[in-house]
Amino acid sequence: MIFKSATFYYWLALVGFFSLFALLMLWHTLLSPPVKFPVAMILIITVLPLLLPLRGLLHGKKRSCAWAAYISMLYFMHGSIEAFANPDTLEKLLASLEILFSLFLFIGSMFYVRFAKNPRIS
Repeated sequence: MIFKSATFYYWLALVGFFSLFALLMLWHTLLSPPVKFPVAMILIITVLPLLLPLRGLLHGKKRSCAWAAYISMLYFMHGSIEAFANPDTLEKLLASLEILFSLFLFIGSMFYVRFAKNPRIS
């Protein structure tokens, strides 16, 4: 069954990770750049936590995947707050995409850790 395959959840986590990374980069540089703060500072604050488990996630290490799942909840909370509090339609759409991609990363990472027998994908 495909939903008990560690490989499926590993790829779901990678899709969520890189989609979330691309969304954050586009959101704060091209789609809706910040007015009050420098773009570089916003990118450091928003993208840096996502990059911490990157190497281990790419190698399929279970501990890094677990940390990626924990970190994804920060982005889920941020997206939820932005979607609720912001009246702008574009911001609501971007926040909704952030919620979706962070859930992909969370579900993929947690179920990969659950179903992976060995620490690496072959």
